[in-house]
Amino acid sequence: MSAETSASCCYQTSTLTPAQGRLSALHAEWTKVRTLAGTWWLLLTVIALTAAVGSAAAATVTCQAAGCGQDPAKITLSGIDLSQAVVAILAVLAISGEYSSGMIRTTLTAMPGRLTVLSAKAVVVAGLALAAGTVGVLASVVAGWLLLPGDGFTAAHGYSPMSLANGADLRAAAGSILYLALIALLALGVATAVRDSAVSIGVALGLVYLFPVIASALDPGWSRRLEQIGPMTAGLAIQATTGLRGLPLTPWQGLGVLALWAAGALLAGGLVLRLRDA
Repeated sequence: MSAETSASCCYQTSTLTPAQGRLSALHAEWTKVRTLAGTWWLLLTVIALTAAVGSAAAATVTCQAAGCGQDPAKITLSGIDLSQAVVAILAVLAISGEYSSGMIRTTLTAMPGRLTVLSAKAVVVAGLALAAGTVGVLASVVAGWLLLPGDGFTAAHGYSPMSLANGADLRAAAGSILYLALIALLALGVATAVRDSAVSIGVALGLVYLFPVIASALDPGWSRRLEQIGPMTAGLAIQATTGLRGLPLTPWQGLGVLALWAAGALLAGGLVLRLRDA
């Protein structure tokens, strides 16, 4: 079944209750996303990058003495820095491909509730990011648990083994998974507003990666301000398990900033979707 056929056959809303209509929208969006050629490869890339980069970092970073200033959780979860780009691309393609092919007209004809369509896409895209992120993060945590003690992250140097039984490590791992889902929603909102695939990817990745680059070139005062508002610099505070007092924001405040970015992007995308012709 083609994606266009799935859109027309699954969005049968004339005789459905609102709840059934929402379920129909979810089913149609899931069908479209899972039948895209690149979806599964992108998800596998998210898992592979998260696990491989985190494992490589855990194998190479060392702690030679107590107070070495390293954060085991951030080291182990450093693969998120790269895999978030793949998540953003996946989210962009979930809607921009429909604009480039013209299939969005079929979708909106079958389901006139445009915000229902966007909400269904958001649920599906965030769900895929959560699933891939969970697998990649769990693999990274296992790698950290196995590798970090051999690199000097031991009780003698003031470190406990990586473990999800540890509250800070659990928060860092779970927060990293949520971080990927929020990046997906941010990118989806951008793509809904911008519509063009290449431009949407550029804008989404620019929002994520430019703030740290700009912050690194400024004086400490301005750098700290940018770290507080940048989606990546604020959001990845959720991974910190050491030196919390020196952070620009607390871990959950930082993830909240990213959530505001995602909400703002979705709001902008929803407004454009409602006000502009497909």
